[in-house]
Amino acid sequence: MNLSLLVLMPLITAIVVLFSRREGGARWVSLTGVTVQLLLSFGLLILYWKERAAGSMGMLFEYRHVWFKPLNIWYHVGVDGISVAMILLTAVVMVAAVLVSWRVQSWDKEFFVLLLFLSAGAYGFFLSLDLFTLFFFLEISVIPKFLLIGIWGSGKKEYSAMKLALMLMGGSALVFVGLLGVYYNTGGAAGPYTFDWPVIAQVHLPVEAQRRFFPLLFVGFGIFTALFPFHTWVPDGHSSAPTAASMFLAGISMKLGGYGCLRVAVSLMPIAAREYSPVIILLATIAIVYGAFATMMQKDLKYINAYSSISHCGFILLGIGMLTRTAVMGAVMQMISHGLMTALFFAAIGMIYDRTHTRLVERLGGLLKIMPFISTIFVIAGLCSLGLPGLSGFVAEVTVFMGSWQRTGEAYRIATILACASIVITAVYILRATGQSIMGPVKDQQYYGLADATWNEKLAAVILGAGIIAIGVAPFWLSDLLNIK
Repeated sequence: MNLSLLVLMPLITAIVVLFSRREGGARWVSLTGVTVQLLLSFGLLILYWKERAAGSMGMLFEYRHVWFKPLNIWYHVGVDGISVAMILLTAVVMVAAVLVSWRVQSWDKEFFVLLLFLSAGAYGFFLSLDLFTLFFFLEISVIPKFLLIGIWGSGKKEYSAMKLALMLMGGSALVFVGLLGVYYNTGGAAGPYTFDWPVIAQVHLPVEAQRRFFPLLFVGFGIFTALFPFHTWVPDGHSSAPTAASMFLAGISMKLGGYGCLRVAVSLMPIAAREYSPVIILLATIAIVYGAFATMMQKDLKYINAYSSISHCGFILLGIGMLTRTAVMGAVMQMISHGLMTALFFAAIGMIYDRTHTRLVERLGGLLKIMPFISTIFVIAGLCSLGLPGLSGFVAEVTVFMGSWQRTGEAYRIATILACASIVITAVYILRATGQSIMGPVKDQQYYGLADATWNEKLAAVILGAGIIAIGVAPFWLSDLLNIK
């Protein structure tokens, strides 16, 4: 399969969107484009399974083409199980994001074009086997976020957009310096300098270079996934972003960081990863507990989901930091689960806000009587967040806990216990927010005239919900796909 189609398809769709002249044409073209992306992703999944069944291992469907020969930079793409899972997640979230953006009227062409550019950056990032190409696609996924929040956002949108862009650009700068450090430690007698990931994995970087550049790469990518204390962009960015941008930010963009931490920093620098793992575990545990307690203090539904994302992404970093096979498996599962769950949560919150024009829990109430479908998906997303068995959140978090417990040492056991205890705090804020906003009497009589979800909103929710249940009920297919050694 030609993997470049996944990168080209969003760009082709964006061009067609710009030339569409019919009213509403931009959204229909965008929906067609992301649907094709979803079909390509499922096709990739099927072909990958066939190749695996035939005995093929490692990176599959590789393609190499020289990009800048003087610096030995290549356009090199390929996939393994983790890449396929992340690509499938991106495709599912993008379809849902376009569907919930059906009512966008102001500058709709530009809105969908920026959203499609985000997806192109994400696909390219997950496909790249050349570290410079990977960085190139990481950067593509930053600037469109700034514009989406600054133009179509709400509240302190200019401040939030600027803060998000500066924080993520700072993370990108650290990543770039770290990648240069890796690049200039690959050459010499063994051959020319290279950004090629499979080649670097075989080179075994010098221990001193690993110690020096691992923190830059891990912190740089970690900023994208809400690494404490560099998480402050998350609440402001999510709260001001339009619904589709929030879905992409939490569902996909924050996973770029986790993927980079695992695939680049830990994979290429295993000795440094082992040495720095206590620090990673400490920061991850702080993020988990702090994020949970901070969420309890929030009264805005978007802030509740944003702060809870800090806590849930802490599980990703905890699993990566523990370095056991099961914990890393759980971390990747948490990336997928959180991507689906938080996208569904933001979609439900956006639907509620579009109708009630408020996100404050104290002003909502009794929505189940008026908007049963929207209320139901809100509850499902909440139950997934608190780890209800049968949903993806339970599978991912339990896998992280089991893998973390395998790391021997008193400090690691304490970190695992604290992470487990955060589930209780999560249950408190989820059940309280659900009880006050969804259950009980209707607090505002004007809500009785509000409509429930439209066809496009229902379709978006069903797609995301199906993924959550598919992982929660039958997680073996995902663990088999990931095939983490």
